[in-house]
Amino acid sequence: MNKVSSTAVILIIGMAFLTGCQHLAEHSVTDRMATVKASQTQTVVNLKDVLDSTTETIPTLTAVGYAVTSTQPGQNEAQKRLMAIRSARMAAMRDLAEQIHGLKVDSSTTVIDLVVQNDTFRGVVNGTIRGARTVRINPTGSDTYEVVLEIDRETIGYLLKTARVKA
Repeated sequence: MNKVSSTAVILIIGMAFLTGCQHLAEHSVTDRMATVKASQTQTVVNLKDVLDSTTETIPTLTAVGYAVTSTQPGQNEAQKRLMAIRSARMAAMRDLAEQIHGLKVDSSTTVIDLVVQNDTFRGVVNGTIRGARTVRINPTGSDTYEVVLEIDRETIGYLLKTARVKA
């Protein structure tokens, strides 16, 4: 084989190889787009399932919050107790909001020379809680209070009904 024909053969093989790579890249992008579309479709289906659900399938949501009296601000023990109860109630509200609206997590990790130098994360809950009822407020030891809140299925059903009308 002369030099021109061997160069032509190498060029043809190279073009065939590059065409195959392009074909794989196109499939990779198509597969990723299909995955994103499937994820978005599943999110819409999940939302539709929630909005279409009946009151019988909705559970009663329950949340528990705790707070320590000794760390609360106050001039006397009675004020500290009231502040602990209030703090425990807010912790329970946060737990309800997390159950209803979800928890957004932000995180960051710094690695230098293959050694973790700093690892931080933060959870953020954002939402509105309506219709929460206090089930009980109990001292759980000498220095801690527990508050239990719940949102019953009738209230959740009403909120879903309102959301259906707006949607």
